Amino acid sequence: MSSSERYILVKSQKTLISVSQMSIMTIITIAGLRGLPAMAILGWQSIILYLIPAVMFFVPTALVSAELGATYEGGVYEWVKEGLGQRFGFIAVWMQWIHNVVWYPAQLAFVAAAGAAAFGFNHLSDSGVYIMIVIVVVFWWAIWLTLRGGNLFAKVASGAGLIGTIIPACLLLILGVAWLATGQHISSTLTQSSVIPNFTNIAGIALVVQNVLAFGGMEVNAVHAQHMEQPKRYTHVVGVAFVSALAIFIVPTLILAMVLPKNVNLSDGTVRAFETMFSAFHLGFMGNIVGLAIVFGAIASIISWISGPSRGLFNAAEDGCLPDYFKKTNKHGAQSGILFLMGIIVTVLACLYIVFPKSVSMVFSLLIGMAVALYVMMYILMFVASINLRRLHKTGNHGYRAPALYVMAGMGIVACLCAFVMTFVPAAGQTGIPTTWYPVIAGVVVVALAIPSLMLYRGNRSDSKRQLSNAADVRDAQ
Repeated sequence: MSSSERYILVKSQKTLISVSQMSIMTIITIAGLRGLPAMAILGWQSIILYLIPAVMFFVPTALVSAELGATYEGGVYEWVKEGLGQRFGFIAVWMQWIHNVVWYPAQLAFVAAAGAAAFGFNHLSDSGVYIMIVIVVVFWWAIWLTLRGGNLFAKVASGAGLIGTIIPACLLLILGVAWLATGQHISSTLTQSSVIPNFTNIAGIALVVQNVLAFGGMEVNAVHAQHMEQPKRYTHVVGVAFVSALAIFIVPTLILAMVLPKNVNLSDGTVRAFETMFSAFHLGFMGNIVGLAIVFGAIASIISWISGPSRGLFNAAEDGCLPDYFKKTNKHGAQSGILFLMGIIVTVLACLYIVFPKSVSMVFSLLIGMAVALYVMMYILMFVASINLRRLHKTGNHGYRAPALYVMAGMGIVACLCAFVMTFVPAAGQTGIPTTWYPVIAGVVVVALAIPSLMLYRGNRSDSKRQLSNAADVRDAQ
């Protein structure tokens, strides 16, 4: 079936994704309120710490993915395959996929803790059984939505994202204006902070690199660009997501800095800021409501991240890069084999919260940090592929053409290389692994997460060659 026939079939089934739905999905994939307190304690410095990675990484990623998305459907796998060959295309989408599989349990653990706090059951945050149950139930529910096919997952993700990310961000802006207008106390977190960060030590550089990763995800929903009502308007999505993400990161961060003390608990800082401001205006009950909304936002980001990378891996399987199991689909055309495999892996990882209730968060934090090394390698492959495709005049000929693509891709590669190196440097306060052993262990984990892509690809290719050889032997015998 040709791409035009597939588009007509999708349209006839009324499963098209609108520009607004795609924009919201992309925004919530990138931006969120959960990590803002970590930057808020830096006050005015946060502006530059956001702007540098936005210029060095977010802008190149947005422009390059817009050009590639306007030319090829299928997301990162198709882009890298067309630019560097099938093997590298498969490696790229594997890196994207495995990073997310490790990330899901940690993100859902936050959902469990925030949900308990929103309902006044803070003690449940220390219950491994409770956290495990929430992870398993929410993740399998998200898988069910994706298995339903069509744009149901897009409707739920965009709706939950609107409730849990965009509306709270706008509400925080309103509260911030009211806070200033009524002459409320401005925290020293903001008033005593400097505008220029300290880049003389590795901690300052690490903060910039950390925010490079905060802007990751522009490419995730590009896999659905051909399912939009007007695929060429995907470039509008990129523009809206870029402006919105910067606004959601910078403005709420400064508002939190006005309210929060420097010793705030980073895990619940956003909810605490809402509670403080609502209490000042005699609306204390609204703090828990907004906390619950932020939980919905976190769930929405998970739904958005499940579909894109898993679909890219499915496309690679259809090209023969993976065993037949990865090609399985259900009656709705959803990639059931891959989604069930993700569910099983996440369920096993969730059980670690019962087995190691006191140390599993640290373990996941380390795993995610190490998996990030694979994620930025995926971006490097994407940028290199874009350079080669433009050089061969295979992109930029119709639809969107990124300005100064070579410069943009070069900036992105430099940012990714810096982020890759920094993943092997222990984070401040990391005490679980000796400093001298950290880069060694990180390297071992990175290799362990990456090597299945090489084994699966080569194994499947060997099987294909054996099948061709057997077919040739049969012909010779006849």
